[in-house]
Amino acid sequence: MKDSPFIYGTTVSIHSFTNRESESAKLQSNLLNGINTTIISPRRWGKSSLVEKVITDINKKERKTKTVIIDLFSISSEEEFLECFAKEVIKASSSKWQEWMISGKEFFKKLIPKLSLGIDPVTDFSLSFDWHELKKNSDEILNLPETIAKKKNIKFIICLDEFQNLPSFNDYLIFEKKLRSCWQRHQSVTYCLYGSKRHMMTDIFNNPSKPFYRFGDIMLLQKIETKKWVSFICKGFTLTGKQIDEKTAEMIPAVMKNHSWYVQQLAHYTWNITHKKATAMEIHIALNELINANTPLYQKETESIGHTQLNLLKAVAKGETQFTSTFVMNKHQLGTPRNVSKNKTLLINNDIIHEINNKFEFVDPAFELWFKKQFFNRPYVS
Repeated sequence: MKDSPFIYGTTVSIHSFTNRESESAKLQSNLLNGINTTIISPRRWGKSSLVEKVITDINKKERKTKTVIIDLFSISSEEEFLECFAKEVIKASSSKWQEWMISGKEFFKKLIPKLSLGIDPVTDFSLSFDWHELKKNSDEILNLPETIAKKKNIKFIICLDEFQNLPSFNDYLIFEKKLRSCWQRHQSVTYCLYGSKRHMMTDIFNNPSKPFYRFGDIMLLQKIETKKWVSFICKGFTLTGKQIDEKTAEMIPAVMKNHSWYVQQLAHYTWNITHKKATAMEIHIALNELINANTPLYQKETESIGHTQLNLLKAVAKGETQFTSTFVMNKHQLGTPRNVSKNKTLLINNDIIHEINNKFEFVDPAFELWFKKQFFNRPYVS
């Protein structure tokens, strides 16, 4: 049996990447022309896959441009960040581990790096610093890509995923100012910053009181349109010896509101149970399988929120928009306008709801289907 053409749960491979032509072209142009770029969108809309696709394309044709992608998800302190940043920049600057060892000592004036190699130099290369000295001279790390780029006559593109994790560091406000102060002066380094917490990313980059305000171009990633999903799904079935017609394929992005993660997931579940040609029946079965697989998560999500938050979520599910009107507050028992405002903020900050075109909706379309079935007994597909 052939591998599924639909990928979810990780950044998609090149053959599974679909229909971000304009975003890919804009991001690539920005990064190659020295324009720092922030990508903001709800989680699981394909930010990381977009960046990896663009970086892969750049690596193929730009030999004098070195690229770095760092996932900050598991980095919990300024020290970890600085050591990881230095290590990845040094590794990207050369393909030879011997040069890493030289670079690790050559480009620092105040810091003394501790370098070591394991059995496999490519994977076992490690770098650390004395924390007291690192704290005093962190600008040497933050300026490292610019220092190397000038001495080697190359350029760097630094991509930082889950950037919104940095505010959890101790003394982050001081560190944030230092980051901006160093990076804004770089002439040979371009930064791409993105993350999965849209409200936090928006606050970091769109708040005039924050250091990273107007740091560069902001890309607001949109959903992939239905007709492109239909073409992608039909092609995926055809290339693996199965069939699905356009009308049937359109059900998949329609029920999942064009949400990249879930369109890929539902397409995979449908493809997996299809022998020859997918019909609406296969999609219904696949949708039930998908929601059943996620039900424990949705139950836990619901149990973790307060009573008036749950009522507000019900109001969102019912399509209400005027949450602070007396009628809506009484109808759904939302409490006072202050309660509504507080609960709305909590639901947004927890990535349960978001505002799209002046209307609030569920971030997770599968959770919304489960929620409506659970509390209003609505079928998954009408």
